[in-house]
Amino acid sequence: MLMIRIFTVLLLAAVWVNPAILSAQNLPEWMIPLRDSIYEQILTADEIVPLYDAAKSAATEEFSGTQLSLTLSRCEYFMGRAYLFEERNNEARAHFSEGLKIAESLINSYPSSEAWLLRGENLSHICQIATVGFVMANGLKIEDYAKQALKFNSRNAPARYLIAARWVYAPAPLNNLKKGIEMMSAILENTDMEKDDFFNVYSAIGYGYMQQKKPSEARIWFNKSLEFYPTNKFVNGLLEKL
Repeated sequence: MLMIRIFTVLLLAAVWVNPAILSAQNLPEWMIPLRDSIYEQILTADEIVPLYDAAKSAATEEFSGTQLSLTLSRCEYFMGRAYLFEERNNEARAHFSEGLKIAESLINSYPSSEAWLLRGENLSHICQIATVGFVMANGLKIEDYAKQALKFNSRNAPARYLIAARWVYAPAPLNNLKKGIEMMSAILENTDMEKDDFFNVYSAIGYGYMQQKKPSEARIWFNKSLEFYPTNKFVNGLLEKL
C-alpha cells in the first residue's frame, strides 16, 4: 500500500509538469511574450531570460502591492518552466521556490483565486524535482490549492484544469479518460479562458482520445490546440505518434 501511495503522489505531481500545462489569466501586454515563449518552445532558457527581466521591470514600474506580487510570482513560475524544460533543475527550483514564497505571503495577507493558483502551480513543479519524501508531504496539497482558488473564483480555468488533468494524464488504472474528457470539455463552457487555457484543454482532450485509441478524434483536438501554438513540441510529438 505504501508503494501505491508513493506512486500516486508522484503521479499527481507529474501531471502538472506536462509541457502543455502552463496558464495565466488576464496577463498585461508586456507579459505575453514571456508566456508565449514557454508554449512556443522555440527559444532556449537563456534566450528567455531577457523576456523574464523585461516583464519583472515592467511589473515594478506599473504595479504595486498585491498586483505586483502576483505578477512577480507568475514571472518566477514562467522562468522556472523554461529551465525545467531543459532539465536545469537547480535553476528551475530557485525560481519556483521564489514564486511559491511570494504566493504564500499573499495568501497570508490577501488571499485570492490567483494567489492560490500560483501556490499550486509553483509547488507542483517543485515536486517534479524534489525528493520522494517532499512529494509525499506536499504533492496532495496541489489539488487542494486548486480547489481553494475555485472558492474565490469558480470560473478560474487553470484551477479547474489542474483538477481535471490527473484523470487524463495518469496511466491506467489510475486514470479515468471518460471523466477527464468530460471535465475538460466542461471547462470550455463554464470558465474565463485565455489563449493558453484553450491550448491546454484542447491538447488534453486530444490526449484523452489518443489513450482511448481514437486517433481521428485525437487529431482533431491536437490540431485545434496547434492553432494557438503551432510550434509546441509536446503536441507535435503526440501527433507524430498517431
